[in-house]
Amino acid sequence: MTGRFDGSVALVTGAGSGIGAACARMFAGAGAAVVVADRDLAAAASVAESLPGAVEVAEVDVRDPGQVATMVARTVETFGSLDVAVNNAGISNSGVPIHEISREDWERVRAVNFDGVFHCLQSELRVMVPNGRGAIVNVASVMGTVSGRGVGAYVASKHGVVGLTRAAAMDVAGSGVRVNAVGPGFVDTPLLSPVTRGDIDSVAANHPVGRLGTPEEIAAVVGFLASADASFVTGALYLADGGYTAQ
Repeated sequence: MTGRFDGSVALVTGAGSGIGAACARMFAGAGAAVVVADRDLAAAASVAESLPGAVEVAEVDVRDPGQVATMVARTVETFGSLDVAVNNAGISNSGVPIHEISREDWERVRAVNFDGVFHCLQSELRVMVPNGRGAIVNVASVMGTVSGRGVGAYVASKHGVVGLTRAAAMDVAGSGVRVNAVGPGFVDTPLLSPVTRGDIDSVAANHPVGRLGTPEEIAAVVGFLASADASFVTGALYLADGGYTAQ
């Protein structure tokens, strides 16, 4: 049986753990050649070692557009194309109210979560649009549609990712390239803030399904959005939040 992504080349940022690692495993298991990209090279290499098929590792800090451009160029040089990109790299913030957020923390979160997606989109689209094909999935968050206390920088960055996704989708509509976003609820990954992890039972209970999500569940939605099954889907935010926003 052929895999869902046989012959495709998939690039995943923030792939050294959590949702990114689950996406890398999903694509590799479905036949894609995969570039496992992360700021933590050792973590990326560890994930890559566990994957079947053609795999490459890339060390990248998505805050740096030059590093992002090099990552994309090396992907094309190594595998000959770029068919799917998952812009997943992200960080949480310190859990303080808006009026107490330091400028340093604000800029740190924005630079990774928002600017990083912008840098990735630019480099990825510069390859995909001339080729007339491709699918990009940005990993936003349930906090791209709602908010909470003490997460101002994170919420602003993820709302920005949703808007950027829609804008990019419109800019390349008709080119053969689709751009979508997935909005995970709270998922049990290393990205969970210390505050969230310290109150994990309460956080889980805020989801009508009564639990946190798993990275594999989010990767499954990413796989749909990246596949031909979603050929008429672009500019969309797909929430995978255990009913969090349905309340």
